[in-house]
Amino acid sequence: MLQNVGLIDRTARVLLGLGLVTAAWLGAVGGWGWIGLLPLLTGLLGSCPAYLPFGFSSCAMKDAADEQRPPP
Repeated sequence: MLQNVGLIDRTARVLLGLGLVTAAWLGAVGGWGWIGLLPLLTGLLGSCPAYLPFGFSSCAMKDAADEQRPPP
């Protein structure tokens, strides 16, 4: 699976997802809180299907010179 979610994006998704799922589990919000499973899952997997049609990625770009450089 293509990784298209960067570290900051992944962290935010996991925290938001956990917050929503916890609030839904505790009854602080209605059943809509279970939607938090989506950002939680995409954050844990590092891939967001909604980014694919737009070719968007929040992953850090690799330097082209680093890819051509032989490993130490």
